[in-house]
Amino acid sequence: MKTLLILFVLMNLDTLLKTGHCIVTQDQILSITPTTQEQVDILKNVSTQYETVLWQPVSHHYIKEETQVHLFVPANSSSTVKDLLQKHSITHHVLLANANELIEMQMRNGSTDPRSGSTFYERYHSLGDIYHWINRTAQENPDKVKIILLGSSYEKRPLYALKLTFNDRPNKKAMWIDCGIHAREWISPAFCLWFVQHSLAFYTFNSDISSILDNMDVYVLPVMNPDGYHYTWTTNRMWRKNRSVSNNCIGVDLNRNFDANWCTEGASDQPCSDIYCGAFPESEPESEAVANFLRIHKDTVQLYLTIHSYSQMLLFPYSYTFDEAENHNDLLEMAQEAVQKIRRYYHNSYKYGSGAKTIYLAPGGSDDWAYNLGIKYSFTFELQDRGRYGFLLPPSYIPKACNEALIAVKTIALKVIEKTKAPPQTV
Repeated sequence: MKTLLILFVLMNLDTLLKTGHCIVTQDQILSITPTTQEQVDILKNVSTQYETVLWQPVSHHYIKEETQVHLFVPANSSSTVKDLLQKHSITHHVLLANANELIEMQMRNGSTDPRSGSTFYERYHSLGDIYHWINRTAQENPDKVKIILLGSSYEKRPLYALKLTFNDRPNKKAMWIDCGIHAREWISPAFCLWFVQHSLAFYTFNSDISSILDNMDVYVLPVMNPDGYHYTWTTNRMWRKNRSVSNNCIGVDLNRNFDANWCTEGASDQPCSDIYCGAFPESEPESEAVANFLRIHKDTVQLYLTIHSYSQMLLFPYSYTFDEAENHNDLLEMAQEAVQKIRRYYHNSYKYGSGAKTIYLAPGGSDDWAYNLGIKYSFTFELQDRGRYGFLLPPSYIPKACNEALIAVKTIALKVIEKTKAPPQTV
């Protein structure tokens, strides 16, 4: 006990000498707003040369004057980074002082115990738990749920999608939803599980759900990036990319790896970058597996949805160019109606618009690629929140975040069904 006390004091000696108080520094999230170009340059340097992780924006290239930056700062970098910011009069405040505690909270109770009932969907789950859930869901609903093996990840983990089918109508169309393309965005896989459970539980009782599932099959990929997601549970909660190896660096940003203006402005050809586009389009087994499946089913899949976090946005093509999509007005109208319903029912605000104009250029994205493939209703959802918790959204926020996304999915899906219905045949 005495040895532990001595170690504790030595670890915090610097703080103790400066302030007279012994404080344990934790990993923190800082909100920083540079006001001059000089401060922008310093912040870019901090985010690339120090042991930190940019949350917002996703790359230091997007840091600019009068724009809020969210930076994850590990405990061992905290005093150095804060001293540097203070030295250059860069205003900042602590968004989260206890990131470690939030991470522990997120990882708590990752049980697959079926007796947990609905509370199962109000927690985050490890990859092993999600695989177990996939199998259990299919076994318990053999007439409605089918498991599809799309392929495997770089580290040879299976890419399982669920197909929800509620009737055998001829010429039936379909909707695709993928979650977890970015490893650290845990609310995304949580939504995919939520959506499947809600569809199975409320098909008989909710007219919107029954209307959607009567007219469409639904493909749901709960975790598109299983290697990265597993890594966030075991090693580095802030990991974004997949886990492929290239030039002594790890990982490709799967949402820069599709063949949609691949690796132009808004992506990086540097393997160590968080927005590394990969060696070539679909170089990664995860993006290739999804692309191959959608190519085969492009004539039936009419709605493509990819679920991300955070920032509360409903985005649609294009992200790789400022040009408007051919059916821009339709996409805008759908997103607007979905956002209005979120505000009306859940009193929360979402931005909406084309990706490039609403946030920044992002080539190689799955939504743009799906759109160019011919799936003309293609959307990216950025779920809660706006940055208070960011990627560390507490489990207590899961129900509201998922219900917001659910009402948006239902609104858009019903509009797609309406717009794509075959006209009645004349005799």
